[in-house]
This record gives sequence, C-alpha cells and structure tokens, in this order.
Amino acid sequence: MKDRLSDLPDCVLLRILSSLHTKQAVQTCVLSTRYNNLWKHVPVLSLGPCLFKTRKGFTKFVSRFLSLHDESTALRRLSLDRDGIIVPPLLERILNYVVSHNVKRLRIHVKCDIQHFPSCLFSCHTLTSLRFYVSTRIYNKPNILFPNSLNLPSLTRLHIGSVSFLGGADPFSGFPMLKSLRISCSKILGEQNLCISSITLVKLTINRTYYKLPNFNQKIELSTPSLCSFVFVGTPFQILSWSQLRSIKHVEIYAYMLQNFAQIPSNLLGWLLELTDIKSLKISSDTLQVLSLVPDLLKVKFHSLRNLKSLTVEMKQLSYCFSNALIDSKLALNPAMSQKEVATLREAFKKRSSSIPEGIIDFLLQNSPSAQVNYSKVHRRFLAEINLSP
Repeated sequence: MKDRLSDLPDCVLLRILSSLHTKQAVQTCVLSTRYNNLWKHVPVLSLGPCLFKTRKGFTKFVSRFLSLHDESTALRRLSLDRDGIIVPPLLERILNYVVSHNVKRLRIHVKCDIQHFPSCLFSCHTLTSLRFYVSTRIYNKPNILFPNSLNLPSLTRLHIGSVSFLGGADPFSGFPMLKSLRISCSKILGEQNLCISSITLVKLTINRTYYKLPNFNQKIELSTPSLCSFVFVGTPFQILSWSQLRSIKHVEIYAYMLQNFAQIPSNLLGWLLELTDIKSLKISSDTLQVLSLVPDLLKVKFHSLRNLKSLTVEMKQLSYCFSNALIDSKLALNPAMSQKEVATLREAFKKRSSSIPEGIIDFLLQNSPSAQVNYSKVHRRFLAEINLSP
C-alpha cells in the first residue's frame, strides 16, 4: 500500500504534527525516514500532564526537545499544563527559549512561585495571547501577586487566574493593544479599588473574583471607552464603577450567592441601573433570584435598559448551597412569616428546580416592552464554559 501521507509537503505535515501533543509528534520519527527530523521544525510546543508518568520523565523529555529543536524555527505557540510541581530551572529554560524564538501565543497552567518566571516573559514584544493560571506550590498559601510593571506591547488577549491584585493598582496599563481580558478566581488585596483602564479593550469577563472578607465598599473601576461586551460569573460583592458606558452593548450575568448578604442584591441592581444603552442581556435564572431579594424591587424607579433588543434567560437548577442562602435571605426579609408560610417556602426551594420570580421579567422590560425574550436550558457543557476553567 502506498504511503500517501508521506508524499505531502512539509508544510502540511508540520501542520498535522502541530495539532498533536509534542511527545506524540516526536514519536512519529519511528514511522519512516521521512519523519526522522521533521518534528524538529514543529512551531508548537504542547506539554500536558497526561503523557508523562513522572516529573523526571517530563524534565528529561523537555530538555532533550529544546536541545534538538531547530534553532531557526520560530515557536509560535506554547501550552504548558502541569498538575504537579515544575522545577524552577526547567520553567525558566522553557520560557527563555520560547521568548527568544518569537512566541505569539502562550498558555501556562502550573504550580510555581512568581519569582521563578524569567523577566523576559513580562516584556515579550511578540506575545499576542497569554493565558496565565498559576497556583502556589503550598496548599492554602495566598495567591501570587500579579505584577504591575508589565510591558507586552503586542498583547491583544489576556486570561489570568488564581492571582491576587493589589488594591489601588492599574495592572493592565502596560498592554496598549489589549482587546479581550478575562479575570478568573482571583482576589483583590487591601482597602483600595482595582482599576481596569484600557482604551482598546472590547470584551471583559470577570469570573469568581473574591475577597478574604467581603468588602462591600470596594470597587472595580472601569475606564474602558471601547468596551462592547461584559460578562460576569460569581457573587457580586464588589461595586462596579463605570465610565463612558455608552459603548457597552452586550452583557451576560450569571450571579449567585452562598451566604445571606443584603448588599449583594443591591449591588446587582446597581449594575443594572447603570446599563442604560445595552442592546442584549443574557442572564441566568439564579441571577433573577438574587435580584428578587432587593426589598420592594418592583417599586424601584427603573430607568435603565431603554434600548434593549433581546433578553435571554438561562434556566438553571438551584445548587444546594444557593437554595439554602435564598431561604435564609427570604426569611430575613419577611421575619413575620407564619410557620406554615416558612414550611411552604422551605418545601418550594427543597426541590431546587429552576424558576423565575413573579413580575421580574416585566420589571426588566418596562422601558423596552418590545424586546424579544428567549428562554433556554443550561447544559453542563455551557456551565463549564461560563465557569471559565483554564
């Protein structure tokens, strides 16, 4: 049988090899002489945890790969994903190599301390996309502090997770081309506000940003005149301080609460009151439950959502913790409830079925009665996407 695959030009074969894990790409050298040295020109380095049984085997393979890889070949993309600890000298060698070979896209998910990252990474002029999820090597140790002095002039897409930000800082000012920013599972330290300022930012996603102790007076200040899309997943502890809101057209909010804090529903309402010009709103049934906890919500003067064209409600089953938080919150709002009413309330939320509080859709649409309303069921795949796992 004729080997048609080997007759393909190098550029096609390299594209195929680039879609494989790097270890698998190297293993193709045993297929025939056609593949002996082809892997040395692969422009992608993909190092996941699944194909290495030991840290020693991982270290040995990566060291050999870097030693034998063709020096004239640019490495366009690095994906480094390690469940275990990576030794600092190897991490530094990998990052120094890819930066010196004009890396454009970088995905890092490792356990390591920030001081082990070479400085060249944070001043790489060719980098356009960075996914940076770094956890400490010691369990229950505070998140690493995200550096404030970064200089990545070509960066257009930044995803960061498991880091801490120092209040009062403006950590994104060193990215003059940034268009998409995603902040996940991160903390804000200190009493001051976090500032996100960018004249080029188009899409912002905030997922599960939290505090050691909730500080309901703390703000995330947004100075983003080009922002078109805003997505939030988590508990709205923080106040969002917006400027130049007219650019925002698409908003998604997937809110929940695990404890009874009266400020959380008020913060959520405050966000919606500021969003006067958005055209589409996607919101979860959980978010509507949180919003319904605002005292006398339906009597609030609501002048927002005047240009809304579509409202999509994602129907989601209540979690056990959220269901209990809702019960506690409703009992706190209505302390005079009879024992029968309390029993009925507990029984209703015990089923944990998705539901929409009465009158809340009409409340949101009172200034845009002709907006199209859609309802959809949240699937597990969708939940994984909005949870923004690395």
